Amino acid sequence: MNSQVKIQVTDLHKSFGSNNVLQGIDLEIREGEVLCVIGPSGSGKSTLLRCLNKLEDITSGTVVVDGFDVTDPKVDINEVRRHVGMVFQHFNLFPHMSVAENIMLAPVELKKMNRTEARAKALELLERVGLKEKADARPASLSGGQKQRVAIARALAMSPGIMLFDEATSALDPEMVGEVLQVIKELADSGMTMVLVTHEMGFAREVADRVVFMADGVVCEQGKPEDLFGNPQQARTQDFLSKVL
Repeated sequence: MNSQVKIQVTDLHKSFGSNNVLQGIDLEIREGEVLCVIGPSGSGKSTLLRCLNKLEDITSGTVVVDGFDVTDPKVDINEVRRHVGMVFQHFNLFPHMSVAENIMLAPVELKKMNRTEARAKALELLERVGLKEKADARPASLSGGQKQRVAIARALAMSPGIMLFDEATSALDPEMVGEVLQVIKELADSGMTMVLVTHEMGFAREVADRVVFMADGVVCEQGKPEDLFGNPQQARTQDFLSKVL
């Protein structure tokens, strides 16, 4: 793969007081790559993801995203976040706004897009996630799976080059997981650079170009899905996979 590096993480450390959550992470993610991060609870997966767009301050090390050094105090973090969309475990939709208005908000406020253009973009994105008919509904009327698909559309509204997913299906009822995973899979198939923290092992095996296994704040093992799931090399990885597969 000769594509350019989109995310470069070098010796990343993150501490909360005396709790060292990340202990020297090195990662390189290339354009168009789908990277799935798996591991037990408390291993630092979500913290790593939040460090990529500086939702967490970084204790030491460097993180370069799309050419921006997010560890540089002078970096315009809002400019960085225009390049990076993030979808959280909880949908964080504004309840007083319609579905379309939730999606239009950032392009209108940050990109100064006019409302007519922003609504057309919102409808196009809603069609992409299979919810165009819900444009004028309020979030409270949607199922969990529908809310998460709206959240994905909202993240795509800024036309990011990179998408981050933090356990995007873990708050959903089991029967709604598939509809959200299908949207994420279509994004992966379109060539979007993506980093997904997930506990959906079958999905990681299907969509990832590379899987990273984290435990205790370090990357224990990484490789192609067929290698990591089929023939894990580290005892810690073997132990984890024996419990979840």
